Amino acid sequence: MDVTTRRAETDEPELEHLHLAGCKNVAPVLNRVGDKWSMLIVMVLATGSRRFNELKREVDGISQRMLTRSLRGLERDGLVDRTVTPTIPPRVDYELTELGRSLTGPVKALGDWAIEHIDCIRAAQARYDDREDTV
Repeated sequence: MDVTTRRAETDEPELEHLHLAGCKNVAPVLNRVGDKWSMLIVMVLATGSRRFNELKREVDGISQRMLTRSLRGLERDGLVDRTVTPTIPPRVDYELTELGRSLTGPVKALGDWAIEHIDCIRAAQARYDDREDTV
């Protein structure tokens, strides 16, 4: 196989199938990881478990509905555990699972990258917005 080609001709159908299957499998995960609310919730929970209203206060700007939806999605994906304590009123705590804790490193790295490059990104946005030929 030539190193400049993507795949050997004999393997093309099999590799194409694996590539498409991989994209289909990874897309839902990337949607969750790419969701700003979910990632902010993960970073707050990285410091310890929280009750719903504590999360709402700490995740600036999130609505009650969006917090509920995000927590359900994170729980469904196995990133967050929800524990209900049968008291009056019931106490509900949220905490990261082991899988959720494993996500904090990559999320922190992405956040650090964004902070480091925000000036470059804003300058590029300004140049783009100032172009007269933007269609």
